[in-house]
Amino acid sequence: MSGDRPSPLVIERILRDRDSIWQQIVAERDLNALTGRMLASSAIALACYGAVLGFFHSPLMALTSAVKLPLLFLVTLAICLPTLYLFNLVFGARLSVRQSLALVMVAITVTSMLAVAFAPISLFFLITANDYGFFKLLNVAILTLSALVGLRFLTSGMQVLNDHGLLAPEAANAKAEPVNAQTPVQAVPAAVPVGATPVAAPAAGQSAEPVAVPAGVAVAESTANGALTTAPAPAPVPAQWPGQPAGASFPPGMLPPGHVAQRPGNSPPARRGEPTQRPASMTLLYIWILLFGFVGTQLAWTLRPFFGDPGQDFAFFRSIDGNFYAEILRTIANL
Repeated sequence: MSGDRPSPLVIERILRDRDSIWQQIVAERDLNALTGRMLASSAIALACYGAVLGFFHSPLMALTSAVKLPLLFLVTLAICLPTLYLFNLVFGARLSVRQSLALVMVAITVTSMLAVAFAPISLFFLITANDYGFFKLLNVAILTLSALVGLRFLTSGMQVLNDHGLLAPEAANAKAEPVNAQTPVQAVPAAVPVGATPVAAPAAGQSAEPVAVPAGVAVAESTANGALTTAPAPAPVPAQWPGQPAGASFPPGMLPPGHVAQRPGNSPPARRGEPTQRPASMTLLYIWILLFGFVGTQLAWTLRPFFGDPGQDFAFFRSIDGNFYAEILRTIANL
């Protein structure tokens, strides 16, 4: 399907025709509509999954979790998106704010849709294994796996933009000036057969062409009074080519097998398979992903509860003490 006639489900288009998504972001075509559809789809999916999380405690907790889980992802995006955009500007990338937002929204959309796809499994364990610690770790693992897959889409999209030259400085993307088509190929000396008639020197004002003369052939020279005299030509020195056996030589005027004439000023072609240097923007993208993860987990700890400890009363927020990672380790130890 093309980018002009998108699928009614944006996630279906992302998964089945992701190349058209990347090309649309590269061309900055209808990004507002695309970003709006991804935002709406992500919010609905995360709200559904948040409701499943909150049902472990009570229907009221399910309602608040359905609001707080989409808020968690959107606030994390609002905090981290300026950093991603400025990282790209500092290192010469030419991404716009809309392109950066669309790329990150692709990752969030994939994450949210995968999470809601796991909702039936989470609901099954909620009914059959009513254990708070196990249920909490299960859903943290589901969200982590979904986020990793979504971020994989983000790196793939950034790689496509890098292939189109949007992540490298503009000077590095400037094309080299084409070689003049009228530049002559370097002349190859022509061989003179043995026993040929001596060649007279060119007259004044005429350009001389290099001529290879075999050993022992007389060469015509012009004296001051215009008379022609002949002198034996010096013996040629055998040319040695790379990879040629010692003592072997090629006849004058002949080129070794595989030799390609180069125009003056042309550099040899690059070898196939040589690794290309990764732009700084791609390296900083991985740093930004780590930053996005740290901000998201700390914000999740601030917005808790999402599950709701059955031993405590309902509350919109808990006091900020401890941290997310210490709580996960403590839960694992209690299991």
